[in-house]
Amino acid sequence: MEIIEKIFDVLVVGELNVDLILDKIDAFPEMGKEIISERMTITLGSSSAIFASNLSTLGARVRFVGKVGQDSFGDNVIASLQSRGVNTEYIFRSSGHATGATVVLNYGEDRAMITYPGAMKHLSIYDIPDVAFTTCRHLHLSSIFLQPGIGSDLIALFKKAKSLGLTTSLDPQWDPSERWEIALYELLPYVDVFMPNIKELCALTKTTNFTDALNALKPHGNVIVVKNGSEGAFLWDGHLLTHQKPFLNKKVADSIGAGDSFNSGFLYKYLRNESLTDCLEFGALTGAVNTTRSGGTGAFENLDLVKSIAKSAFNYTLT
Repeated sequence: MEIIEKIFDVLVVGELNVDLILDKIDAFPEMGKEIISERMTITLGSSSAIFASNLSTLGARVRFVGKVGQDSFGDNVIASLQSRGVNTEYIFRSSGHATGATVVLNYGEDRAMITYPGAMKHLSIYDIPDVAFTTCRHLHLSSIFLQPGIGSDLIALFKKAKSLGLTTSLDPQWDPSERWEIALYELLPYVDVFMPNIKELCALTKTTNFTDALNALKPHGNVIVVKNGSEGAFLWDGHLLTHQKPFLNKKVADSIGAGDSFNSGFLYKYLRNESLTDCLEFGALTGAVNTTRSGGTGAFENLDLVKSIAKSAFNYTLT
């Protein structure tokens, strides 16, 4: 039997779009009225792409499978990922659908978003070549509710990854329809690291508090990582619940991509077989580093910048 070299650490299957970010807004928009934003940024968006880009900056070898349109936004997405060292060989260009875009209205640490999914809706499991699996050690998926083409075969996707020897992780992200229709308990046995935030966790388990939500998942999953913004994060390792205090940033630029950057830090250490508590701490750090620059990837232009921010803002020496 032919042995294929695992030349990539992580296979990211995910949504791709640009973010149009509007900052310094005095009020929330009202029908029939106009307000002013003092700053606009167009940058790489989407949970999956931010995760992939920042994980690659940290030093992991990342391959991406996704779909964009044959347009300037698609060019922007691919060029941005390539500039951070992400392999884009299996990002497909759709002639019938435009690249997705998200308009972000920033209000301090909170935000409102409107997303046009575009081509990302039409990515399916059949677009993923076998070699994408066999050349990677780990599968990560984000934003399942923005990807109905993938969501319809979610269990099959994770089963295939596990059958081929990959470890797996999933960040479900928010469901815009708020129906939360997913066969969660059938899926979780194939997910090694489940990474929702606390609101998503409660919505998915149809509970109203963290304790009940976690108890609902304990019999079904492996490692459960729950992000809770400026309150830190929790880790259930199958036996023990650990709370990670946040690395607090007093001068937040915005929180776009903070959860994705947390994921990148956690999984970077996880793939190096470091302890889960070390993974948790590093995830909290990279999530905080993210908030020091605008956009999901601004603080991760290169590793030297990440190290500099970690030291100057959080007194953390990144080696």
